[in-house]
Amino acid sequence: MNEQQALIERYARRADGDRYSPLRPEVQRLLQQRQRALLGLLARAGIGAVGDLRLAEVGCGSGGNLLELLQLGFAPRHLTGIELLPDRLELARARLPAALTLLAGDASAAPLPAASQDLVLQATVFSSLLDDAFQQALADAMWRWLKPGGAVIWYDFTVDNPRNRDVRGVPLARLRRLFPQGQVTARRVTLAPPLARAACRVHPALHDALNLLPFLRTHVLAWVAKPR
Repeated sequence: MNEQQALIERYARRADGDRYSPLRPEVQRLLQQRQRALLGLLARAGIGAVGDLRLAEVGCGSGGNLLELLQLGFAPRHLTGIELLPDRLELARARLPAALTLLAGDASAAPLPAASQDLVLQATVFSSLLDDAFQQALADAMWRWLKPGGAVIWYDFTVDNPRNRDVRGVPLARLRRLFPQGQVTARRVTLAPPLARAACRVHPALHDALNLLPFLRTHVLAWVAKPR
């Protein structure tokens, strides 16, 4: 079984229900914190307007991140989403503007021209890839698509989940090995999800207090810049 087929089977085993619904208080806080951190990375890179930037998302799912980018000012005609799972891609097509490009299949073989993207986004994709060689092939494709001076926007967790054998944390050291020429700026974000859910059941304010402790955050939002 190749890694693509294995990935499809891993996702088929998941039964998340409404666990990642933005109506849940812990998910609201996750999204808000991540967006603030992203805006900070954009500002640090000297990006004040995004309407002319071309961005491709690897593993766009049902389009939630692309919708968020549209709200930040990205133009639909400059956005591309790539998704392996047909049911998720169908949901994305139903909710995203027609001018936005959606591609089906293996992202490592996506027909994006070299040096065509200002930004390439991945959010919790690499932690679902258990084959090191496939991780590297996908990272190489992402790097190839980037223009000089562009960047990979990376959001993923850094620690293993002992309850889920289908995922594997991606430490910062591994991120740097995947993009050896990249200049990495990283921020630790996202309160550990089991802790976040438990805290919000007590009171959302408890979540906010615990999230002040960086060692309780399990994810990294990183800007991996490609030299000019």
